[in-house]
Parts: sequence; C-alpha cells; structure tokens
Amino acid sequence: MDFKESFEIGTTGLLAHKLRSFLTVLGIIFGVAAVIGMLSIGEGAKQEALEQISQLGIQNILIKSKPIVEGSSSNNQSVLKSPGLTSEDGWAILRTNPLIEDFLPLIQATQKVTNGSEHSEANLIGTFPNYPEMMKITPSKGGFFNYLDEQDARKVCILGDAIRKKLFYFQNPVGRQIKIGDLWFTVIGTFPSRLQGSGTFKNFRNMNNDIYIPFQTAQKRFYRELKQGKLDWLVVRVKDPNRIQEAANLLNIQLKARHKNRDDFQIVVPEALVRQRQKTQRIFNIVMGAIAGISLLVGGIGIMNIMLASVMERTHEIGIRRAVGATRRDILIQFMLEAIILSAIGGFLGIFLGFVLTKIITLYASWRTIISPESVVLAFGVSAAVGILFGIFPARKAALLDPIESLRYE
Repeated sequence: MDFKESFEIGTTGLLAHKLRSFLTVLGIIFGVAAVIGMLSIGEGAKQEALEQISQLGIQNILIKSKPIVEGSSSNNQSVLKSPGLTSEDGWAILRTNPLIEDFLPLIQATQKVTNGSEHSEANLIGTFPNYPEMMKITPSKGGFFNYLDEQDARKVCILGDAIRKKLFYFQNPVGRQIKIGDLWFTVIGTFPSRLQGSGTFKNFRNMNNDIYIPFQTAQKRFYRELKQGKLDWLVVRVKDPNRIQEAANLLNIQLKARHKNRDDFQIVVPEALVRQRQKTQRIFNIVMGAIAGISLLVGGIGIMNIMLASVMERTHEIGIRRAVGATRRDILIQFMLEAIILSAIGGFLGIFLGFVLTKIITLYASWRTIISPESVVLAFGVSAAVGILFGIFPARKAALLDPIESLRYE
C-alpha cells in the first residue's frame, strides 16, 4: 500500500466522524493561538521598550529633580544650601566629568495655549537648541530654534504632534502665531508623532503634547511658572555607551557634592531600565508560554485519546486490511497520518485564531502586539510535534493487533 492510499484512508476515517475530529483539534487550536498571542505581546513590549530607549537616547542619562522630603535627617539649613537641579549643574558636569560630552536642560510647566477659537493645555518646555541632536529627533515641518533665538530670548516655538492637531487640525502651523499664556509666539516647526511613555517610562511626560521654546525665553517670560529657574530634567550624553553606568555613578557623586548631600535628584539610566523591563518580560513570556504549552499538551492528550478510541472501533477493519495484504507498517502509517492531519488542521486554524486574538488584544487592551514569523513557525512546529508524539502510541497499538483476533472482534 502506498503513501497516497494510506492518506486517503486516514482522511476518510476522520471525515466519517467530523464533530469528533473537530472537538479533538480544539485543544491544538487554542494552544497554538495562545502561543502566538503570548509571543506577540512579548515581542510588542520588547519593540516598544527599544523605541522608548531610542526616543530618550541610548547614550543619555536622565537626571530628574525631586522635591526634598521634610523631616529628613538633614537640617533645614542644608535645605537652603541646595539650589536644586539647575543648568549650572550641567555646565559643572560638562567641565569636570570626562565621560560626558554634552548636556540638555529641561524645564516644564502646564500652560493654556490658544489659536483663534481653538484652545488647549500643553506642556511648555524650555530647553537648548541642541534638543533635536540629543533626543535623536528631526522636526517634520519647519525647524528648531537656534542659538540666536536662545540668546535673544525670542518668542518662537515648536509644536508636538498632539498639540498641533488640537490647535490646527490638518493645517500647516509653521509661520502662524499662537498664544501661550498671555504671550504671542510664532510657530517655526513641528515634531512627528512620538511614542508615549508607558510601562518603565510611564512617569516621563507625553512628548506629543509638548511646546518647545528657548531656555532663556522660558526663564525670562515664565519665571514663576517654571519653578524660578530650577530644572525638571537634566539630560547628559555619555561619550562611550559602554561606560554609561560608570558615568552615572560619577554623576551621582558630583551632584551629591554640589547639592550638599541632599536627596533632591534621581538618576535614571534608560538602558538599564530597559534591560530590567526585558528581564521581567522574559519571565512573563516563559510563564505565559508554559500556560500555552499546557493547552497544547491537553490537545495532544485529546488526539491520543480519540485515536485510541478509533483503534478500538476499527479493530475489525484493521483485521480485514491485514487479511488482504496490508502490513504493520501500512497500518502504522495510516494512523500516524490521521494524528498528523488532526494536529496540522489544528495548527492552521490556531494560527488564524492567533492573528484574530492579537487584533482583539490590540483593539480592546491597547497593548502593542507584533506577530513574528518565528512565533508562527514555532507554534505550528510544536503542534505538528504534538501530533506525531501523541499519535505514535495509538498507531503502534493498531499496527501490533493480531489479524485473526481483529477479525473476530465485534
């Protein structure tokens, strides 16, 4: 008996019990879909983390201003001696830390912005002209302010994508004027849409709602609103990415000395945070993968169970086939093919359900999901392996049946 004939006989046997065959493959379907869904969530989280660190700068270290907690071990006189995080810290770091090549101050305040009848609230950010270079972003329209704008404290601004849409919809805002607080500013550029902070970076602001103005303009025009000169963030760029942790340790020593050992700043290394998040994500993937694997295991047991039942039901048929010349090998191949067909059908349907599942997760849970070819191959490969492994025992049992005893079986 050739392979084609064994395949046809096996397919006929499965089609004779359509409902039972479908119920058998449900475990495989849900298992494969679960594997694809879990891996897509993990891949989406990984990609999001990589984009976030790229957005903040892989060579950057973020220094965040912290409010001084009252009742600490230091006395009130020490509080007065610490000016908080200022741009002077940046210049001092640049002069004395050999691992740092540049810095960027950020001061922010919430301001009401108006364009005609359209108005909204936005994050007003005062910073240096080297912001695009430090944060690795290029304006989508227009440009960024220069050092003359900074020096002369000119009233120019660049809009984030979300605030641009709120104020101008689909119009080009470059060259137009908007009102920030009580002052009129000229829009000279816009930024493209940027990934919002989430997970590890959820405490970092939504940069799509930012309006950027020169640092000197912010200091002079919005002095009270911007904490009277104190920075919210200080971004420093390390010369060698491989020495970023060393640079962070040295920064901590320098700033503690400048701030009279006050705990009024926090050093954040995006790369280290991403590594920590990815480690947590790997644990999540392992746990979820194990749960999905259990579904596949249950599906495999279902296949073995139904195949054993099929062998018992078709014992007389097996005896007749052996009597007319079928070998044990032919019987083994026939039942193995039936198990493989069931797992293959379950694998294909599971892949389809996995794609649907990821769309539902993205739509309703707002989680980013990415289906990689590797996850599809892995899920289908596991389902095929399950069919083979759990089909061996029933197929071998059918092949070892005694022909005479099988003919007598009722």
